[in-house]
Formats: sequence, structure tokens, C-alpha cells
Amino acid sequence: MAQRIGFFLLEGYALMSTAAAMEPLRAANLFNPDPLYEIIPISRHGGPINASLPGHIDTIPLAQAGHRFDLVFVVAGGNPLRVHDANLFTWLRQLDRADVPLGGISGGSALLARAGLMQNRRFTIHWHHLEDMRAQSADYLLERRLYVIDRDRYTCAGGAAPLDMMYAMISARHGSSFARKISDWFIQTEIRVSNAPQQASVTARYGPLPHAVQEAVEMMESHIADPLDLSQIADLVALSPRQLQRQFSNALSQSVMQTYRVIRLETAKDLLTNTRMPVADIAHMTGFASHTSFTTAYHTHFHETPAATRNNAFTSASKRRAAPNNNLKNNRKNKIQTEIP
Repeated sequence: MAQRIGFFLLEGYALMSTAAAMEPLRAANLFNPDPLYEIIPISRHGGPINASLPGHIDTIPLAQAGHRFDLVFVVAGGNPLRVHDANLFTWLRQLDRADVPLGGISGGSALLARAGLMQNRRFTIHWHHLEDMRAQSADYLLERRLYVIDRDRYTCAGGAAPLDMMYAMISARHGSSFARKISDWFIQTEIRVSNAPQQASVTARYGPLPHAVQEAVEMMESHIADPLDLSQIADLVALSPRQLQRQFSNALSQSVMQTYRVIRLETAKDLLTNTRMPVADIAHMTGFASHTSFTTAYHTHFHETPAATRNNAFTSASKRRAAPNNNLKNNRKNKIQTEIP
């Protein structure tokens, strides 16, 4: 049965971002005997909604949309921080209570956050809105990435980034070989990983890798809070678990699940260092069954406890904040001393 994917479009939505999100789903239907995705455009009042360029997409009104979706994206251009739509926020909260996964494209994640739906969720937004969002709340777990998939939240920075996020979604559901057919269809010969703005590719971090290993690592990085098991990863890259283990051992000198655990622990360290989120919540967000199992794994890998990492990070931050004041005091003291005859 085809997945129902809703796209709530705000007036002036970015046409490029919207097409980059919808077109891979349309292409997936072309490559499968039966439709895999049903695309449902939605707007506040329905009818044709104008895009950022001349043109429009026909939509159904919010009042008729209901809650029977497998995933709903909010697509926003312009300045999403100025949007105050109580009906939209209520509908999004209803979808959340109905366990419908939610996503934000370009500025769409700002609306999810304003609706109170991004607590304890890592997410991203277009760089143009990043600092304004950080100023809204220190509790937002914002990351400057192409896209972030955190359990039931799918956010991306807009532009061409929805293509990469959709490939990740399609790979996780239908396998990497199927997703590659779609990327080839759009002549996108290299699918970027989620943290491409910081590091251009998995190869930049690990060196040249067999194709299946690279695809497996990319899947791991987009499934942090809800880890896949070995058989799922192997199936999605079209290898047997034994074949995949052998390729990981040869390429990285460690097993598939060892690599996966390191990726999750590195994510945990970043959260410990840059947020005040409780350690128990970080353990949950990085896919560990309990606080104890997380602490044990973390200490084994980093040779310090999560609490020690956090204390060191905030002690260093305090010293950096204090340093300019100390330097100013020393400069004033030196100036006074030099002026005394």
C-alpha cells in the first residue's frame, strides 16, 4: 500500500525545495510496479498556492486534510518566524498525538519548533534562519547540516537538500540500490550525506571505502536514535551480513556494529558538549537502552564518564567567557602602571 505523504505549503514556498522533495517520490513510483508514495499537497484554504516563482501547486484545504498520513512535511519560504497560525499548529500537534512522523523543509522546521514539536529532537533549518532560531531558545538542538533524521522528525535545509534526504528515506525503506536508480534518473551522481556542509563525504572522514560500506555508514548516520540491526543494514545495501562484516573488517578494521556504536557515541559527545540536555535523554537519543549501558559504553570508548565530558566542556566555556574580562583588567592595570612616573 502506498505511503501517504502530506506537504503543507505556505504561500511563497520555495519551488526548488518543494520539487526536490516531491520528485524523488514520483520517480520511486515510476520504478516500481505498484505506487509506493501518494503525494498530498495541503494549504490553509486549499486551491492553487503560489510558489516563490511564477507558478502554483493545487492543494486541498487544511480543514479537509484529516490525520491519515504516513508522514507530513511543512514547507516554508520567506520568514517562517513571522508565521502565527493557530489552526496549523493545532493540526500538527494532533498529527503528533496520532503518531504521524513530521518533517520540515527549508524554514518548515521553525514552524514545528514553534508548535512545540521539536523537544529533544535534533533538527536543522536553512542557514539564513539558523541564528534567529538559536536566539528563540537555547534548548533547540539545532545542527548546521543538510538534513537531520531523528526518529520521527525529518528536517532539511531546503534548496537541493531535500533530494538527499529523500534518498536517505527511500534507501532505509527500499534499499540503496533502488535509491541509486532514482539519483541516476535525476543525474545526481553523488548523493550527499547529512553532514555534508561540515564534511564533504564519508570518504573525507574514512578514506576510500567499498561502495557497500560507504552506504552502510550513511544509513547509520541517519539512524542514530533508532539503530538498525546488522541484518537490516546488510539487506539495505544488498549484501549478506557475513559479506558486509568482511568488507567492514577489511576497510575499517572493525565490525559493522562497532562502527555504528562509535558513530552514536560521537553524536552523544557532541550533545554533551553543546547542550544542557540530561544525560538520560542523550542516552535515549543515541539509541542506548538505558542510562547504565550508555555510560558504560561511553567510558569504554572515551575513557571518561559522560558527566566528566560535560563538566570539562562547560568549564572550558566559562574560562573562554572570562578570558576577555581578565585581559581587559590586566591591560588597564598595565596602563596605569606605565602612566605612574
